[in-house]
Amino acid sequence: QVQLVESGGGLVQAGGSLRLSCAASGRTISNAAMGWFRQTPGKEREFVAALTRSGGMTIYADSVKGRFTISRDNAKNTVYLQMNSLKPEDTAAYYCATTFQRYGLNYRDPRQYSYWGQGTQVTVSS
Repeated sequence: QVQLVESGGGLVQAGGSLRLSCAASGRTISNAAMGWFRQTPGKEREFVAALTRSGGMTIYADSVKGRFTISRDNAKNTVYLQMNSLKPEDTAAYYCATTFQRYGLNYRDPRQYSYWGQGTQVTVSS
């Protein structure tokens, strides 16, 4: 079992930055695929970014490419999402997720992930 806890959300003006953290406990996530998703009320959970098991590849939604960066600190068993140049449309609850699945993983599909955090709210004002 893995427990994930997100932090770092808050209220920021458009153009600002936030760094979200996802701290894992119970099991190391150094060999796990990690994803960040976001959700607004009444909408489906949306893929934001992912980090492959090896950490050798990052994947981003087109809407955040060039502005967001996903990274992992294995020593801290933590994954980060650095968000720059924030826009009002980035406002959402952000969730981190992980899976230890090894093959055939569709990183953009939330159904592929086994463990989820409780979410952290990001609000970007115009």
